[in-house]
This record gives sequence, C-alpha cells and structure tokens, in this order.
Amino acid sequence: MAEGTRGEPAERSAYSVEAGSLLVAAPSLTDSNFVRTVVFVIDHRREGTLGVILNRPSEVAVSDVLPTWGPHTSRPSAVFVGGPVEQKTALCLAALRTGEDPAGTPGVVGVRGPVALVDLDGDPGALAPRVRGLRVFAGYSGWDRGQLAGEISRGDWFVVPALPDDVLAPARYDLWGGVLRRQGVPLALLATHVSEPTRN
Repeated sequence: MAEGTRGEPAERSAYSVEAGSLLVAAPSLTDSNFVRTVVFVIDHRREGTLGVILNRPSEVAVSDVLPTWGPHTSRPSAVFVGGPVEQKTALCLAALRTGEDPAGTPGVVGVRGPVALVDLDGDPGALAPRVRGLRVFAGYSGWDRGQLAGEISRGDWFVVPALPDDVLAPARYDLWGGVLRRQGVPLALLATHVSEPTRN
C-alpha cells in the first residue's frame, strides 16, 4: 500500500482500533481493494482484525442469494462487498432499535452500541421488528497480527469512531467524504480530495 503524502495529517490514530471503530482509507492508499473505502471493524484482538467495507455495493440483490433475508434488508437491498477475503461467505450487520439490548436479542452478537452481527441461520421475521436496518456483506477485510498497526503507522488508514447509521448508509451517499468531513480539520479537508491524483 502507498506511503502517505506530504500535506496529509500526521495524526492518523487519535482513536485506537477497536470493535465498532472505522478505518477510513487515506487518499494515498492505491490498493484497488480499498481505494476510498470505509471499513467497519467487527473484531480486533492481538491475533488480528476483521471488518467489512461499508461503501461497496454490488449488483447482486440479497433476495437472489438469501431469499428470506432480502425483504428485510435496508435499501438498496444489494449485497455489499465486505472485502477481498472469502467472498463466498456472507456476513450481516444490523442496527438495533432504541432500547433493544444485543445481549437479550436472539440471533445477534453485539459489536458496539446498537450495532450487532446477525446469525443468518436465524429467523429474519423474528429479528426484523427489533432492528432499524440490516445489511448483508459478501466477504470481509482481514489483517493478521501486527499488519494493521503497520499500515496505520505507514499512513494508509485513519482510525475514527463510527456512528450506527454508517452501517446502513445509502449506496449513493459519499460515506468516505461524509465520515472525513465530520472529523473536523485537518481530516475534513481531505474529503475534497478527488479520485484522480492528476486533478488535485
């Protein structure tokens, strides 16, 4: 992955990586799997880190691969590409309604706050009234022990707090720019960074 460029903020990890935080790709990150992505961290421990990309919708409808879940997913009801690892594996994240406790909700495992990982073998009809929205991801993003820390120190990622609605952001919304803008200066300035370096 690319080195950081001069003029970008030196402080990239004001927040430590933990379950429920976001990894926002730096403009200098040119790996095609992660350009301008926002990754929601599902699990972070000494052995490694697992998350899903929140802003890569596919052309595949959830109903085509998980018919019972399709009617309950947030619009667009598409499978999102969670990352380059095991893309035939499906993961589902939900934002629970106010007052719902992940620990007391069958079929989910809490990640942080109202955001929970959903058991796709469960009953979607029973879970649907207890959530504000659901999103299905194909594959995930993973880092082995020490790998992510190295990429953050190299300048590939900014670590910022997530909001529950980030998990359900509409496909046409610029989540990458939106997350950067709400961080304030200097990170907010990077939201104006265009995709083609020659245009900057």
